[in-house]
Amino acid sequence: MCPSSNIQTGVADSFAHHPLARLAKLRFRVTINTDNRLMSATSMSREMTEMVNQCDWTFQDLQRVTINALKSSFIPFEERLAIIESVVKPAYLKIAGE
Repeated sequence: MCPSSNIQTGVADSFAHHPLARLAKLRFRVTINTDNRLMSATSMSREMTEMVNQCDWTFQDLQRVTINALKSSFIPFEERLAIIESVVKPAYLKIAGE
């Protein structure tokens, strides 16, 4: 989902009222995307920052949606797992340690 795009098109009125946070809390496999980042004037950093600022998301929430994105990608299953284990998880651990 791209909250910024959904707000611009009237699907949601704010990040705080966007269904993304509720669906994530209910453990749906949600992802954050930029949709058309030029039209929406957004980036992955902005989408994630707004979820932290307006929805009280934690570092763990961001890691979960990042892993969800890989789990939902169109690459072979074993490659997805390899990227999650060798790139995503170590990167989040490194950031958390800083």
